[in-house]
Amino acid sequence: MLCPNCRFENFEGEDTCANCGADLMGRDVPQPAMEYHDTVLGEHLDALGIGRFRTVEPSLPVANAIRLMHQDDIDCLLVCTDDRLVGIFTDRDAVAKAADKRLGLYRVDDFMTPDPVVLRSSDTLAVAVHKMAVGEFRHIPVVDGDRPIGVVAAADVFRHLVGSLA
Repeated sequence: MLCPNCRFENFEGEDTCANCGADLMGRDVPQPAMEYHDTVLGEHLDALGIGRFRTVEPSLPVANAIRLMHQDDIDCLLVCTDDRLVGIFTDRDAVAKAADKRLGLYRVDDFMTPDPVVLRSSDTLAVAVHKMAVGEFRHIPVVDGDRPIGVVAAADVFRHLVGSLA
């Protein structure tokens, strides 16, 4: 355990620092995480504005899904069954997974990411940035329960962050 005063490395469970005598009692007990609200990263997703989205059925042919994305100028489709989010199909899926396939033979559910990581509108920008960074995602669906209500795109998050600096 590292002493907070002198930075001396003590044995776990020591009550006092062997180097400076500082009190170490309770320093090795895990503390609950505190909510982050100090800066723009503490703002809720509502401040960002949740992006428009389009839903499709898992059985939609991939060629039609790609055509819809191009037509609507969007980078992802939320895949739903009975208004319940079951997957996400992104431009990355189209390029990396479906590029060399005969698209007429496949459906969206053959290439979508099932059970995607999601956000809730009450989540903060910090949570969105963290999930995007850890999962290497550029789009994360926003849900209310298991019903999609929007999409947060990395570009939107960073545009908001840059705008707040001005």
